[in-house]
Amino acid sequence: MKHPLRLLAIDIGGGTQDILIHHGDREIENCPKLILPAPTQIVAGRIRRATDARRDIFLTGNLMGGGACNHAIEEHIEADLRVYAEALPAKTIHDNLDRVREMGVRIVSRRPRGAAVIKMEDIDLPTLRQALEPFGVSVPARAAIAVLDHGNCPTGSNRRFRFEQWWGFLENGGGIMDLAYRRIPPRLTRMRAVRRSLPGAMLMDTGAAAVWGALCDEAVARRRRKGVVIVNLGNQHTLAVLLKGETVWGIFEHHTGCMTRRKLGDMIDRLRDGSLTNEEVFEDFGHGCAIRNRRPRGGFEFVTVLGPKRALAKGLGYHLAAPYGDMMLAGAFGLVAAYEATMAAPSKTRSNRD
Repeated sequence: MKHPLRLLAIDIGGGTQDILIHHGDREIENCPKLILPAPTQIVAGRIRRATDARRDIFLTGNLMGGGACNHAIEEHIEADLRVYAEALPAKTIHDNLDRVREMGVRIVSRRPRGAAVIKMEDIDLPTLRQALEPFGVSVPARAAIAVLDHGNCPTGSNRRFRFEQWWGFLENGGGIMDLAYRRIPPRLTRMRAVRRSLPGAMLMDTGAAAVWGALCDEAVARRRRKGVVIVNLGNQHTLAVLLKGETVWGIFEHHTGCMTRRKLGDMIDRLRDGSLTNEEVFEDFGHGCAIRNRRPRGGFEFVTVLGPKRALAKGLGYHLAAPYGDMMLAGAFGLVAAYEATMAAPSKTRSNRD
């Protein structure tokens, strides 16, 4: 007898981590959900408290997402305080440890006396279990996690390196089933760090989880065969894709902080007509744009927007996706949908990329 799926789904962004405890035997509206500060925001707060207390810090633990915690590390050094770090968490700052040392970070193997210990990690299961225990909620053994992974890039532009992964995805067919990682390529070091914390977890990019989550909105699902544009306006990154059926035909990715309403509308229009270029997006401090040759004619008139910064699209006439009535959990819903489609039925999917 097949048991209902119980799954821990966490979509980890730059501002929040959106958590769903999925129970397959109940309505998804009745499953426990949490919107909490992102791990990088939590770590940044701990570093800043050490800065205010005039204490050196020692970074230990795992590689994780940078963003806010990297800014806090830089501010700590600028305050004439020392930063010590083990080699693995130091790669949160930069994949090239020589670059990390040049910043003023001292790579060590043990905690220096007097330094405040700062644990680096994207996944903190003990704290989550402790928070949920008083409510009688247990954490499922199976997990699906989404993080944004630029990939291991010790030299050159990590923006270009990240977008090369999207190019590769399109060149390999652009099938949305391939967006869920059963086997994680060595270059995706942040995802592999999460897998060390959660062996057996399915991993996805946050943008991929948003695409799957948008398809949980009935209005989007009805139009996917004709062609839809899915736009995720995250706290730090903006991703837009041309999706028809099971296939992605075009992508652009940018930094949300660089976007305006007019620029967003213009880039979406030109993604649809094929005139948006990779270099244009990159030179505007985005990641890039990729559009497959011989893409389908017609379709893609329907544009849907989701993400915590979706107010940026106000007035553009786009559909505001709200799968199961809860936009902020879209990525987590997408993780569940992708898990059920791929991990729970592996015989129907091709083996994931190595």
